[in-house]
Amino acid sequence: MEIAHKANIVLHVVTGTIALLLGLVALLSLKGGKIHNVSGRFFLRLISIVILTGLIGVFIYGRNVFLLVITVLSGYVSFSGYRVLQNKTNRIKRLDILVALTSILVLTYFLYYFKSIGMIWAPVIIYSTVGALLLVVTYDMLKFLIPADKYVRNRIWLYEHIYKMTSAFSALLSAFVGTVLEQYQPHSQYIPSALGILIIIGFMIYTYFYGLKKFPKR
Repeated sequence: MEIAHKANIVLHVVTGTIALLLGLVALLSLKGGKIHNVSGRFFLRLISIVILTGLIGVFIYGRNVFLLVITVLSGYVSFSGYRVLQNKTNRIKRLDILVALTSILVLTYFLYYFKSIGMIWAPVIIYSTVGALLLVVTYDMLKFLIPADKYVRNRIWLYEHIYKMTSAFSALLSAFVGTVLEQYQPHSQYIPSALGILIIIGFMIYTYFYGLKKFPKR
């Protein structure tokens, strides 16, 4: 059991590290280009392994339960960010509802756990992470209220993709830095998240004015 636990940790760390590097490549490469698409696909595959090993660590080996909500957040926004790129529509499908409800159930378990043991992590980290997940899930369940033609015409799906995939990267980075630099918490956890927000805003503004491939003239 101990060997399996250590193997799970090694797999979690290795795939998480590689996913971060691939996520960085996707962020820095030309959006819509081959490098961006390939690195993005492998990022999603690796983050699936990170999520699975993280869930195994929490539910089977009783590891840091706070990492559960970060794992669910990064997993959900990765899934939703990929789905919106696939569908380019605001119609809700059964698979989307199932994944959203599963995420909420896991979040409910997390909140119950914290109520039973007391607040042992910084409230700013706990509330912001839980709030971020609830915000995205709520939006996904209500976005059908946006007129379909407006959703497509204004490319709202593209801004969704930017927000969700960058959020997945920053959540993964926050979990990584927060674990490696545990002595500097909560700063080592919220600084990567704040950086992610700045990147999201920057990409959205750039995309609004210049699109995906057009670069501003000097």
